Amino acid sequence: MGSRDLSACDVASLPGVGPKKAEVLKQELSIVSYEDLLYYFPYKYVDRSRFYKVSEVNSTMPYIQLKGRITHFETVGELRSRRLIGRFTDGTGFIDLVWFKGLKYITDKYATDREYIVFGKPTEFGRNCNIVHPDVDTLNDARQVAGGLMPFYNTTERMKKVFLHSRAVQNLQYALLSELHWTLPETLPADLIGRLRMLSLSEAMRNIHFPASNDLLSRAQARLKFDELFFIQLNILLTARMRLEKLKGLVCSRVGDFFHTFYRQHLPFELTNAQKRVVREIRADMGSGRQMNRLLQGDVGSGKTLVAFLSMLIAVDNGYQACIMAPTEILAQQHYETIRTMLHDMDIRIVLLTGSTKKRERDKSLPAIAAGEIRLIVGTHALLEDTVVFASLGLAIIDEQHRFGVVQRSRLWGKNKTVPHVLIMTATPIPRTLAMTLYGDLDVSVIDELPPGRKPVKTVHRFDNKRAELFAFLRDEIRRGRQVYVVYPLIEESEKLDFKNLEEGYGTFREVFPEYRVGMVHGRMKPQEKEAAMQQFVSGQTHILVATTVIEVGVNVPNASVMVIESAERFGLSQLHQLRGRVGRGAEQSYCILVSSHKLGNETRKRLEIMVGSNDGFRIAEADLQLRGYGDLDGTQQSGYGVFLKIASLATDGQILQHARNMAEQILHDDPQLEEPANKVLRDRLKSLFGRKMSWGLIS
Repeated sequence: MGSRDLSACDVASLPGVGPKKAEVLKQELSIVSYEDLLYYFPYKYVDRSRFYKVSEVNSTMPYIQLKGRITHFETVGELRSRRLIGRFTDGTGFIDLVWFKGLKYITDKYATDREYIVFGKPTEFGRNCNIVHPDVDTLNDARQVAGGLMPFYNTTERMKKVFLHSRAVQNLQYALLSELHWTLPETLPADLIGRLRMLSLSEAMRNIHFPASNDLLSRAQARLKFDELFFIQLNILLTARMRLEKLKGLVCSRVGDFFHTFYRQHLPFELTNAQKRVVREIRADMGSGRQMNRLLQGDVGSGKTLVAFLSMLIAVDNGYQACIMAPTEILAQQHYETIRTMLHDMDIRIVLLTGSTKKRERDKSLPAIAAGEIRLIVGTHALLEDTVVFASLGLAIIDEQHRFGVVQRSRLWGKNKTVPHVLIMTATPIPRTLAMTLYGDLDVSVIDELPPGRKPVKTVHRFDNKRAELFAFLRDEIRRGRQVYVVYPLIEESEKLDFKNLEEGYGTFREVFPEYRVGMVHGRMKPQEKEAAMQQFVSGQTHILVATTVIEVGVNVPNASVMVIESAERFGLSQLHQLRGRVGRGAEQSYCILVSSHKLGNETRKRLEIMVGSNDGFRIAEADLQLRGYGDLDGTQQSGYGVFLKIASLATDGQILQHARNMAEQILHDDPQLEEPANKVLRDRLKSLFGRKMSWGLIS
């Protein structure tokens, strides 16, 4: 079959598919080509190497396989209870095969007194054992599971309605591989396959769908996981090289008066060694003549905003503007207030641009930004609007970038003739394997120290029947002049119920603490109402703030010393850690109290134990990845790579990922442009996988 392009072969042309099923495959699984179908892998395998005797069968068995014949068919029942029964025997006894759907199809397809192999789960009906909707194969068809391991494919209700159940998908895979003569064009160079002693792609694909043995199944999985992770890493590394070669950066070589004035006279506290190291890395990048593309990771409260401000001053010292884009108005407002305070009496104009900025203020600010008179701009998505034009943007800082789409971010760089330096900040610690995939083409800086004087937050787990003790503790803290957050979950699927719980909780706290002011914040409030409620808490007028996770990112209230998280079992680890980061911002001891019901599953209990036992955001992120997998973590789908992972897991395949990256680095070291004839296969595969996406890599 040679060089046939499987991605160009319409799955509708495969025998057994046709237009109707093709449309369902497209809508339900995004399968449109032969290649899409081949890369739709089984989710489990059932061992069919053993044949049972009918006399051995009982309803406690999981799946069984029998060889024998159907003696006769009988239709029983009326209307909805109508069913077809096939009496089956192998000479040692009888068992009923039962169908509730497709009765005529079954009687037309299967003859009596002919030998078949039957596979299914036995169940008890009355005193008899039967198998409902079994797989029935001729001896010839049964060759598909000759190795004994039968693949099972995930299907949807809509697929089942057009008879695309797991067995039908298996039949399509068999038909496709037969049409391709079980031979596929290779995606890796022959010497690499030989060096790594891997199966060929043809062998791997055959044994992933129709394993000849457990050993060959493991080797097929290893080869296909390596392929996935290798091409993602190769694409990332090539993109990073292209950026270095093609994107010349604005040269910010001066560290001038503004930076020195602030550093010597206004620095609020001595920088930690981690902050100093990161500032040095950013200074070197901005002065190198190459475009900076750096990820700044720092746990909540580690001092990222101060580092960002120092970076902005470097841009201003070199005659450029700098902007910081935040995902929410509250966070943008906080960045604006923090930076405005740090500016003191320095002659640098700063402006805040959000969706709530009044027209009169915008009309004043926009011409001043376009003329270069305003040097520092803080904002939300509002910065992306066409009306916002920069004179010379030297540095763009994106806070919590996973909340912005890649197309949105690119609009910010597109406002400049030369792509500005880019600093991406996140308070969500990213596990190493995930960082290598999401941000593998960025330079990474980590602030791994808390500022001096900060005490780690004490975290405890309490059951919700111990309210009296909790209320007494909160009253003591408030008497000592502290403030309290109380956070309730608000999940889309159960929003009405959650909202009711939030309002009831608000009522309870007002009732229990009549002498103190209790506020409430949630996403349904108008921005002005939300802002007013937050400001009352920030200013200390409100003692207890009952809220949903709208307070997860950003707001800084050093006087708040207690975070109570209600129904903590319903939050993910990373979210719990983010919420905990709202306290512990002053010099006083702070507390995080995880309140849950007594009914906890093993995974949930483990999650809460991890929170109580660690304040290390990176350890927590690694644990979250292990417990939940990469698909549930914020931002993974934004990367553009999540959709390519059909078989590999960033949670469990870290070693394969590291191996794949090492191999990709080695190949690019020897052949930076992949120009060698042996690497043509890599160029072709990269184009097939990422051809339409390559340009986005240059703007991360």
